[in-house]
Amino acid sequence: MPSPDLLSLRALNRALLSRQLLLRPEPMPEDGAHNGTARAERVTETVEHLVGLQAQAPFPPYYGLWSRLAGFRPDDLAGLLLSRQVVRIALMRGTIHLVSARDCLLLRPLVQPALDRGLGTLLSRQLAGVDTAELAAVGRVLVEERPLTFSELGAALSAQWPQHPPAALAQGVRALVPLVQVPPRAVWGAAGQAAHTSAQAWLGRPLEASPPLDRLVTRYLAAFGPASIRDAQAWSGLTRLREVADRLRPGLRVFRDEQGTELFDLPGAPRPDPGTPAPVRLVAEFDNIALSHADRARIISEPNRQRMFTRNGIFPGTVLVDGFGAGMWKISLSRAAAALTIELFRPLGPRDRDAVTDEGRRLLAFAAPDSEAHDIRFAPLA
Repeated sequence: MPSPDLLSLRALNRALLSRQLLLRPEPMPEDGAHNGTARAERVTETVEHLVGLQAQAPFPPYYGLWSRLAGFRPDDLAGLLLSRQVVRIALMRGTIHLVSARDCLLLRPLVQPALDRGLGTLLSRQLAGVDTAELAAVGRVLVEERPLTFSELGAALSAQWPQHPPAALAQGVRALVPLVQVPPRAVWGAAGQAAHTSAQAWLGRPLEASPPLDRLVTRYLAAFGPASIRDAQAWSGLTRLREVADRLRPGLRVFRDEQGTELFDLPGAPRPDPGTPAPVRLVAEFDNIALSHADRARIISEPNRQRMFTRNGIFPGTVLVDGFGAGMWKISLSRAAAALTIELFRPLGPRDRDAVTDEGRRLLAFAAPDSEAHDIRFAPLA
């Protein structure tokens, strides 16, 4: 009989799907005179439960929430961006994430060491001799006078550091100062360049002072566990998390995967039966479900992961069939038509292919409700 502390690949898959709200999406509150606040709270709670959504492109978070919240509409998130209840900021792995205002102030100090590590490379190559404290102070003043694009920020900084590349100066400020992207960037139905100001100025509050790293690890486990130390480090971009895990160990469950890797988890976190049915899902470009473990086999095989990572730095949407990556998708929108292209990694049976088509229709109805025509194509992504 298998050890109760051994978790199969399917067990890890179902646990991840459950934590990510992809087994049974949460329902959004119905419309009503007093439900606007309830809808906003549900979206914010979901963003916080997921510890943010990866958001280097403007609109994947909308699709990420659509796949997890039944009845979600674009305005549910756009309103939170405009009211400053959620923000876009460089966090885990140095990439842009959409997070709640609360988590912005908590998470940025916790992941700052990873940003500092990247800054060290930049300093040695392009910003040698620049005083980082001075760069941060000058950069923060500039972006708080008015939000600036990185091109504008670099040009303004060049007045003081003319011997250094403007783009490198702007990236230095990005690492040193918590910069949020301000609307209309990433507001559904709007367009705008990525202009930045400081989180403190935008939110009117300071960053949390010295939050404990334990909170980051337990939040990660709640959303992505069971997971190894390497998994947590790959997700966060931080190193030396072994000492955190050892400190937390008395209050955690410890498992092993089929390769013998030690996995940690919260005692009360859901770990569904491996036989639990997993509905077809189309998850967003850059979705954290496919990017937040060192070992991603629990959601996508290594050969298929490599196929997805050869798209000029663009990680397309993922087709999940029986819980695992079975293909990738892309939407092309115009005023008259919306087309969804689905590239499968392997042939599907009629039932699964029909389920993918049905989910595709639902996705197009969300993405382009006013388009005159919706087209679903099974073909290689261009």
